[in-house]
Amino acid sequence: MIEGDFLVAGILLLAGALAGFVDSIVGGGGLISVPAFLLTNLPPSFALGSNKLSSVFGALTASIAYARSGKVEWNLVKKLLPATFIGAILGTLLVVSIPPLYLKPIIIVLLVAVLVFVVFKKDWGSVSTYTGASRKKLFFLVLGALSIGFYDGFVGPGTGTFLIFMFIYGGFNFLFASGNAKLLNFASNVASLIIFIGMGHVNYLYGLSAAVGQIIGANFGARLAIRKGAGLVRFVFITMTTCMLAKMIYDYLITHW
Repeated sequence: MIEGDFLVAGILLLAGALAGFVDSIVGGGGLISVPAFLLTNLPPSFALGSNKLSSVFGALTASIAYARSGKVEWNLVKKLLPATFIGAILGTLLVVSIPPLYLKPIIIVLLVAVLVFVVFKKDWGSVSTYTGASRKKLFFLVLGALSIGFYDGFVGPGTGTFLIFMFIYGGFNFLFASGNAKLLNFASNVASLIIFIGMGHVNYLYGLSAAVGQIIGANFGARLAIRKGAGLVRFVFITMTTCMLAKMIYDYLITHW
């Protein structure tokens, strides 16, 4: 193993820690970790596969922290996990053969809508009103979990944002929404990783190096969110969604202009 590999692994560990911290609160860690993996000159599919390896550890760490603090609605989440898992497998299989670039304008519009809604409806997500899901609401939540799981496998950026928004629609505050979202995000990451491993598109040194950082960052971020409550999650949610939008708009303009 050459010295340069260990230097890259160290950099990925730091990037993973920052990504894990952000991702454990509101998602969006891929904005940090994916570019870091791409800078290693790995082929894009290997960068995505290695990133999924590290993200699994970050999502699991955050999920455990939220679950231990009682910030997960297990009765609902266990009904949504299979849909998320299946959706992510289908999305990952599709991304191998079809570039997702044409979806960017749609994603940008959806993120703008989410951001505007959250910014102007200040009381939304501040208090949990969830008392159970009717058949109609459960149907839409399962459909949402399937769709967002597919999106995570196919494209990725904004998965945490959309999952949190979905759970707030279901009646949860930002903190519970984040806890529920991490478990579904863990399921979608595992599903995608299975496909990438099967294809042999994972660099284990780089992926596990970033995973160490993810564990550290996710543990700190989840504990901070639990301690500070829904107000912090809402603030970080708005901040990261704005950053995500800016980056996606910039990338889209650079590609098409």
